[in-house]
Amino acid sequence: MGRKAFLFSLILCLLLVPVSGQQPLPASSPTPQDASIAPQQKPSSIDDQDVVRINTNLVQVDAVVTKDGKQVTNLKAEDFDIFQDGRRQTITNFSYISNVVSSLPAVVAGGAGRNKKNTPLSPPPVSPAVIKYHDQKRTVVLMVDDLGLSFESMARVRKQIGEFLDELAPRDLVAIIRTGGEVGALQQFTNDKRLLQSAVEHLRWNPCSRVGIHVLARERPKGDESGRPQCSNGINMGSTLGTTKFVLEGMRDLPGRKSMIMFSDNLPIEQLEPERIKFSPQAENPNDRVDDSGLNPSISFRKELGRVAELAIRASVVIYSVDTQGLQTTGITAADEISNPRPNTRPDLDPYSLLIRSRSLALRIASEGSALIARQTGGFLIRNSNDYGIQRVMDDQQGYYLIGFRPSEDTFDRKFHRIKAKVKGSGLSVRTRAGFYGFTNEQTRPAEPTVKDQINGALISPFSANEITVHLTTIFVDDSSQGSLLRSFLHFDPRDLTFTEETDGWRVATFKLRGFLFGDNGKVIGDQLSKAGTLRLRGPAYDRALREGIVYAFDIPVKQPGVFQFRVAVRDGGSSRIGTAGAFVEIPDLHNGRMSLSGIVVRAAADSPQDGSEAAMRRSSPNAAPEASAGPATRRFRQGTELIFAYAVYNAQLDEATHLPQLSTQARVFRDGRPIFTGNPTSVDVQGQPDLRRLATASRLRLGPELAPGEYVLQVIVNNSIARQKPYTATQWIDFEIVK
Repeated sequence: MGRKAFLFSLILCLLLVPVSGQQPLPASSPTPQDASIAPQQKPSSIDDQDVVRINTNLVQVDAVVTKDGKQVTNLKAEDFDIFQDGRRQTITNFSYISNVVSSLPAVVAGGAGRNKKNTPLSPPPVSPAVIKYHDQKRTVVLMVDDLGLSFESMARVRKQIGEFLDELAPRDLVAIIRTGGEVGALQQFTNDKRLLQSAVEHLRWNPCSRVGIHVLARERPKGDESGRPQCSNGINMGSTLGTTKFVLEGMRDLPGRKSMIMFSDNLPIEQLEPERIKFSPQAENPNDRVDDSGLNPSISFRKELGRVAELAIRASVVIYSVDTQGLQTTGITAADEISNPRPNTRPDLDPYSLLIRSRSLALRIASEGSALIARQTGGFLIRNSNDYGIQRVMDDQQGYYLIGFRPSEDTFDRKFHRIKAKVKGSGLSVRTRAGFYGFTNEQTRPAEPTVKDQINGALISPFSANEITVHLTTIFVDDSSQGSLLRSFLHFDPRDLTFTEETDGWRVATFKLRGFLFGDNGKVIGDQLSKAGTLRLRGPAYDRALREGIVYAFDIPVKQPGVFQFRVAVRDGGSSRIGTAGAFVEIPDLHNGRMSLSGIVVRAAADSPQDGSEAAMRRSSPNAAPEASAGPATRRFRQGTELIFAYAVYNAQLDEATHLPQLSTQARVFRDGRPIFTGNPTSVDVQGQPDLRRLATASRLRLGPELAPGEYVLQVIVNNSIARQKPYTATQWIDFEIVK
C-alpha cells in the first residue's frame, strides 16, 4: 500500500469522514541522547512485600521507626522487641522495604517551541506511563468525607490536595474518593496528575453533610436553624463508614503497604451531632453535655469504627486521619447572636464562657473517631493545622520494617490480639498496628466467586489481570452523524484461549467479553458492554491468528463530557482465565467552542523496518509470538521503527480574513514523566479539508535505534496562532512501548 493511501485509510479509521487533502508528513527522530536512559529497576517479589501475613506458621506485621520526625532505616532484628498480648515473641523474619525510587536525570532534546510572538509554549503536563502490577511504590487513597465536611473546609481540602498532587512521584498510585458519592469500583487509582486534578475539581460541599456552612455553627436564638446541617442523622454517619469499608475491602488484594488519608471535620466515636452539644447552665456539673432539648442522648459508633480498623488491618492499609477543622476560633464572633447573661449568674456559666467551652469540646469530640482508626492501624492524626500536613504522610510511607514471628496454637481463637513493638536506641520511636484478629488469611478469604463475580472483580481492580494478554486502545472521536464516541481497539492473544479440535480441522474457542465505563467516583455510565464470542478457525486463518492475535473494534456512544475510564475483561470459556485492560479518556465539551483534540491513533509505517524482512521471518513460523505490534491496539514497536500518528482537531478558530484556521503542531516524547524529545512546531495543512470543524492531520516520528526498551508517552500539542487572539493550545497523548 502506498504511503498516501495508507495515511488516508488510517485517518478514515479514526474519523469515519471523507478526507480529500492531507498534510505532508514531516519526519523527526529523538537524538542519540535517549540511549542514556537507565532501564527500570526490577521490582521486588510480591511475597517479599506482604505486610500483614497471618497463618499458622507466621504472623508478620509492619512497623515504622522515626527519630526527630525522620525515618530510621538501618536497624536490625536485634534492635526490636515484639510482643503479642504482652508476651515477648522470637523474631524469625525481618526485612526493610523501601518505597523510595532513585530519580533519573531529565534528558531534554530540543526546545519547547515558540509561537508567532516568540513566546515559549507552556503545554499542560503530560500523562505518565501506566503503572503495572509490582511497579507501584506507594498506594494511597485520599478519602474525602464530604458527608462530614463543612462548606469552608471543603474549599481548603481542594486547595491542599491540589498542591499535594503536584509533588507526587511517578510511581505513586493514588485514588480520590468521596464518601457521599457513588462508589462502584477502585478504578480511580492512577498516577496521572491530570486525572487526579479533574477528580479534585469534582469535590463539592455536600448539602447532606453532618456539618453546615461553618466548622463551628454560629450561635443563634432557639428555633433559628439557619446555617445548620440539613441531613444530620445516623444514616449519614453510616454512609461515611460504609464507603470507607467498601474501599478497604477492595484494597485487600493490592500489593505492598497501602495507606488511606481520611479528610473529615466530623468523625466522632459517639454522639450524633457534636457541634450542637452545649453545656447546660442548669446542670450541676458543668462538664455534663446535653443537646438543645435538655436530653443527653448518646449514639455510639465505636463498634463500626472498630470494624473499619479491622478491615484496614486485614487489608494491610494504614489509615492517617486529617482533622480538617484546622485552627478554629472558639470565641465569640460578629456572626453569633447571644442574649445578655442573667444577673447573679456564676461567671463560669455565663453564655460567653459556656459557648467557648462547648465549642472546644465539640472540636475534640468531632475528631475522636479519626484518632481511633489511625491509632489502631498504625497511622496518626494530623490536627490543628490549616495545611493538613499531607506530605508528612507520604514521608511516613517511604519505607517500613516487616517483623515476623511464629504464633502459638492459641492465637487463632477468632479474638483480637494486641501487638506492641519496642525499639532499642536513644530518641527512637516505633509505630505499628494495634494488633490483629485471630483468623488466618485463608479463613477470611471470601467464598469461591461466580463467573460474574470473577469478571466484575477483575474489572474493578486498579491493576490488570494478566492470565490472558490483553491490549486496549480507546480514543475519543466526534462523528458528524453519531456525535461523541469512544472508539476502542481490543487485542488479545489467542494462545491464551482453550481451543478444542473438531472435524475437518476446525478449532473452536469460546470467550466472554465484558466492559464498564466508569465516571466520577466509580459511577457506571451508560450501557455495559457484554458479549459472548466464539472463535472458529482452521488452516491459514488459525495460523495467522496465532501470529497476529485477535483484534476486536467497537464504538461506545458517550453523551456527556468528563473524564472516564473504560475497563474491559476477556474470560476464556475453557480455562476460566481472565485478562483485563483499561484506558482513561477525557471527553471534551465541544459545545463550548474551545479547540480540542481527538485521541491519537499510532502504528508503524508500512515501509518501516517494523514490517521488514525480520518481521516476515518471524511470521513464517506458526509457533512464533503474536506479531501485532504494528497495529494501533497494542502500540508495541521495535527500536528504529518509524511511527505514523493521526488525530483530529475540533473547533479550530477561523481567521476573519482567510476564514481558515492557523494551527501549528508539535510532538514530544516522555519517559518516566520526563521529556526526552521535543520536535519543532510545524504548520497544519488545512487545504482540501472537507470539514473545518473536524480537521484531520498526521505526522511521522522515527524511534531512535538506541532508545532503551520500556514505556514511553507521545504527546501532541496543537497551538492556535491567530494573531488577534490570545494563543491557546490543545494537547493529547498516548502511551506506547519500545521492545528490542
